[in-house]
Amino acid sequence: MSATTETPKPNLLELLWRAAPESGRGPRKGLTVDEVVTAAIALADAEGLEAVTVRRLAQELGKAPMTLYTYVPGKTELVALMLDALFVGMERSPTTGAWRERLTAVARGNYGLYREHPWAAAASPSRPPLGPGQCAKYEHELQALEGLGLSDVEMDDALAYLLAFVRTAAQDAAQSEAERATSGMDDQEWWEANGPLLAKVLDPERYPTAVRVGQAAGEAHDAAYNAEHAFAFGLARTLDGLAALIER
Repeated sequence: MSATTETPKPNLLELLWRAAPESGRGPRKGLTVDEVVTAAIALADAEGLEAVTVRRLAQELGKAPMTLYTYVPGKTELVALMLDALFVGMERSPTTGAWRERLTAVARGNYGLYREHPWAAAASPSRPPLGPGQCAKYEHELQALEGLGLSDVEMDDALAYLLAFVRTAAQDAAQSEAERATSGMDDQEWWEANGPLLAKVLDPERYPTAVRVGQAAGEAHDAAYNAEHAFAFGLARTLDGLAALIER
């Protein structure tokens, strides 16, 4: 009697590059990895990454839960595939002009991606698996630092520093939106509801600096927190920090 062998599960890199060997055994598959990933992204966009489970995704695709494991071994691999798919579809901004303009374009491209897909900022590791989307993104973004006199290691460090700021800014913006959605009030409505109490407890004599600065910031931004202003301010300061390295 000949021994039967099971086709080994593909590893993550095989899945990212769609290089997994096809099994000739069993019924013909009714989906592709790309279709599973596309459905997962749509679900995460609509309900957050926590909603993306094998059972829920199978329900969305009209398949039995165990069927999905023939495409993706688990959620860790699925999230990596989702992120790489987003990176494949990113719009590539021109890497021309002064270095600050080039890095601003890189930062805004990433910020726009994370604002469109809020779950991705929290899910994106600082060193994502090297799929085709990540490789194309890395190559393109490094061009914004090419020719500035930096070593290769400094180029990598500078890009990682910039993108870490962008991820944090995008997460803060997403959290602010989530808090507004939870409270059911925009910033103006929240201040109108809570302003009288705050006026009583925030004694200008006890908290003179906090009251003065907080009032000035609130009036300037028409809110306690303005995500777009925070991103623009933080980006400028991040680029100022890189200037010390680039313009030395």
